This record gives sequence, structure tokens and C-alpha cells, in this order.
Amino acid sequence: MVVQQLSSPREAVARWREVAAGTGPADRPAVERAVRAAYRAAGLAEPSAVLWFGSPLEAALAALALRGTAPEGLPLGPAAAAPATAGVRPGGAVSVREAIRTRPWEAARERVHADLGASGWAELWALTGGELWPQTRALSGRIRDAVLDRLAPAPTEDDEQEVRDRARPARAAVRLALLDGVLGPHDAPWLAAFDAVGALGALAPLAEIAAGAGWWWPYEGVALVCERPTELHRDEAGRLDRADGPALAYPDGFALHAWRGMPVPPEFLDGLAGVTPERIRAEENAELRRVMLEYYGYERYLADSGAEPLHRDETGVLWRIQLPDDEPVVMVEVVNSTAEPDGTFRTYWLRVPPSTRTARAGVAWTFGVSEADYRPQRET
Repeated sequence: MVVQQLSSPREAVARWREVAAGTGPADRPAVERAVRAAYRAAGLAEPSAVLWFGSPLEAALAALALRGTAPEGLPLGPAAAAPATAGVRPGGAVSVREAIRTRPWEAARERVHADLGASGWAELWALTGGELWPQTRALSGRIRDAVLDRLAPAPTEDDEQEVRDRARPARAAVRLALLDGVLGPHDAPWLAAFDAVGALGALAPLAEIAAGAGWWWPYEGVALVCERPTELHRDEAGRLDRADGPALAYPDGFALHAWRGMPVPPEFLDGLAGVTPERIRAEENAELRRVMLEYYGYERYLADSGAEPLHRDETGVLWRIQLPDDEPVVMVEVVNSTAEPDGTFRTYWLRVPPSTRTARAGVAWTFGVSEADYRPQRET
């Protein structure tokens, strides 16, 4: 994919939003040309090898091997052996991320900031990068945390002190290896901002890589590049979300499972389709129980569990669902005042704070006012 600079913030946001959510095989020859161009643009010798990996997990393993900092006892596997197979000696690798990504990015930002001024830069960011930042930051954070936990699991409260002592340096080593990486498509917010004002300039090779591959790690003499995900499923809020499989999956099998943004075990999803009120009440994990409740449907659960209404007035009916070891779910049942095209009136369920005592107070809360101040001129 050849990156063409745009001048419209809206076009830039649309373009880089698509890049950040990109899936499918990389155009490896094009990406490798861009990687070599990025080294040249930074004044560095081209890498002797560009190595491909199926996910950030595999690439992080190879990065640990290159750095010579793999945690003791970590099974490295073929991914970690890839650099040696390509003739790159493991141990003591030097990251060139600073020269290739950080310095050009800082220079581009300074130029744009000087041209637009502080308020102009703030406006540009609000129209471009700020639009993409929450979702890309959340997604890259989830991937980073998953890689860290797979390669160096966090100790639990029940672990012996010896296990805790081993976990601390292991997790530090993995974090440092991850910091060597360039986020590629998840740098979309910054790339959109520069793209919108035609300021990609020296960042063009990085933009080409971001548009065609996943995360990548630049080291002296070798670059480690990930394929993009094969699947990415998100809800309307941009959160990872899938009920019948991984919400994010890579070609090598590395995957994240989530329901409306909440991480869930893969096996949990297998039983979600057959969940019952009894199963929901019996679930001890409060977060998983809430996932079950959302999947089952609050309205259906109210009907099937025999829940009692707390309060009723002209605005609707206030319901409470008691959950063991968790705060109750409180909702207001309201009926739309405007008829649907077929003449029916649609019922909605509004989630309100557990402290709500009346239906009117719950409806008022959804409008951001107190019950006393809730005086609708006209209901729709």
C-alpha cells in the first residue's frame, strides 16, 4: 500500500481508523522495502534480515532472545531461534527504535507545532489523533498485557516468595523487550494527525509499515515484523467483543477473548449460549456473572428470575436484581412515548445507579439532572 498524504482531518481519521483495525496477510515485499527505507531515513545501515512472526507474542520471544534477556525457564521455541537461523547472533541486540521512530516523530511534531501554534496543534489533535486514541490505546494495551502475562505470569497472593522473586525480574525483562517495539497500526492517532496536514515527511516509511503490517521491532542488523491479526471483533464502543470465539486472533494462534471489552477465558464463551438464571446466580466471579447477565439480557433475566419491582410511577418501573457479592443491578423500564411505524410502543431498559429509589429519579439521572429538576417539556 502506498501512503498518500491527505489534507482533510476527516479523511485522515477515516483512513487511519481503517489501518488501526486492519486484518489479513501483510504485503511482505512492500513492508520489507519500507522497513529498509526507515533505516536509511534514520541514517542507519539497512538490516541484513527482516524476519516475520505470526503475532506480537512470537516477536516478543524473538526480541528476548536477541537481547539475551529471556526469563529463566521460559520455553523459547522456534520463534526465538529464528534470528539465529537467519544468521543473526542472539544476545546483546541493540534497539534502534529511538533513531527510527522516536526522533522523526518528535521532529515532525515540533514542525507542526511551530506551524500551527499550541492552540492549532490542540485543535488538530482533537480532530484527528484524539478521535482514534482511546480505542487504539486500549487495544494495544490489551495486547501488551496479554503478551506480558503469557511470557511472565504475574504471581498470585498464594505463590511462595521464591516464585514472587522470580516473577519480578522476568516481567521487567518482557516489559523492556516490548518497549523496543513500534506499534505500527496502533500508532494511527499520531500518523493521522501528521497526515491531515501533509506532514508525514520522514515518517512516510513508518506509515507504509503501519498500513501493511503489525507491530515491529527494529534492531541493529535485523528487524522483527509481525503479521496483522486474522480477526478483530469490536462492539459499537470499540471494545473487543465476541461471544463465539476470539475477539482478536493472529495467524500463529495467539488470541484474546473478550465480551464487551472484558477479558474472559476461552472456555467461558463455550457455555455462554446455554447460560441460565441458575447458572448466573451460581457464578462466583462477579465480573463473569455480569457478562452472563448482559448476554442473557436484563429484561429476560427479570422475567425468568421472578424479580420484584421496587417502585412504579408515571415515568416507568424501577427494578432491582440482587447479585451475590456484588452491587445490585438497578434498571428503569420505560415505554417510548412515540409509536413505532407499526403502531406499537417500544420498551427500553435504562441502567441507573444502585442507590436509585424511584423510577422518576432513575430517568432524571439519565438526563444528568436531579429528580426535583426533571421536568420534561415533551416526551418522545
